[in-house]
Amino acid sequence: MFKKKSPIGLDIGSSYIKAACLNDTKAGYELSMFEMVPLQTGVIADSAIADKAALVSSIKELLRKANIKKDGAVIGISGHSAVIVKKITIPLMTEDELSASIKYEAQQYVPFDINDVDIDFQILGPNSETEEQMDVVLVAARKDITKDFCDAVDMAGLIPVIADVDSFALCNMYEINYGIEKRKNIALINVGASTTNICIIQSGMPVFVRDSIIGSNLHTEVLAGSLNVSMEDAERLKMGRSVEDVSQADVYMAIASASEEIFTEIFRSFEYFRSSIGDESIDRIALSGGAALVKGFPEAMSNRLGIEVEVVDPFKKIKIPDKLDIAYIHDMSPIAAVAVGLALRRAGDG
Repeated sequence: MFKKKSPIGLDIGSSYIKAACLNDTKAGYELSMFEMVPLQTGVIADSAIADKAALVSSIKELLRKANIKKDGAVIGISGHSAVIVKKITIPLMTEDELSASIKYEAQQYVPFDINDVDIDFQILGPNSETEEQMDVVLVAARKDITKDFCDAVDMAGLIPVIADVDSFALCNMYEINYGIEKRKNIALINVGASTTNICIIQSGMPVFVRDSIIGSNLHTEVLAGSLNVSMEDAERLKMGRSVEDVSQADVYMAIASASEEIFTEIFRSFEYFRSSIGDESIDRIALSGGAALVKGFPEAMSNRLGIEVEVVDPFKKIKIPDKLDIAYIHDMSPIAAVAVGLALRRAGDG
């Protein structure tokens, strides 16, 4: 029987494009490809495409590097101006009834014209306080932004088969590798270059999702400004490499200053979660994204927020064959989290 090829998980960030592909085997998932290429500054702005030609060119470069032909691709969408994810409480009804009335239910929560968004939902179950209502995760993604990304991927030579939400991709990646923890609130935090995805899951289900426009570019900018070095040297310093005539003590202070702004944004999100969901604590933070590779950042996050922080390994339960560069993949693993989550999706998924 012909075996259908697995789609490519394509994570288009503002700094890098990451691609992963997973094969289904009897023993579980096996990584068949992971590659990444840098993206010019300004190509992606506020989670939307600002320079489509440059993006298409970079995706083509990635396909050449990974020796990928015209395969199916799962892309991720994020950003407060592109997608809204919200837990809502509505009267108890069947899934079919909700499908018929979801536009009406969503109007009061979506800050866009309801006709300009694609809407989806996931029923969580009966509300804990009343049997006459139920909790639902509502998702609304702007059609124009989704279409723009799909068009760029198509122009580059791939076939877009699914558009997912980055935070949901993180959930899929985490569940495959770490399982579902009952009665635990786990904060999945992905700190990329210009966006931080925050997704809090309860018993494996997302109940709070927020995207912030602050990210690890702030580390680079503060390092460049305070130490009077180029952005390229600032990137090197951020990743723990040395630059002539720059002391490590000054680097540490600059990183700590920038990190504080990121931690404050995350703390505010946690406070909003507690006020909107209930006075519940966060049991653990699962950290991913490029900032997880910044020296001392995970430990500083734990100290600042008072919560255990674990750097996620998106390949914890995924076999990496010897033919791939295992050392490189493990070194870059926090950056691969969203791409792996996207690669877990299959055409026809609910």
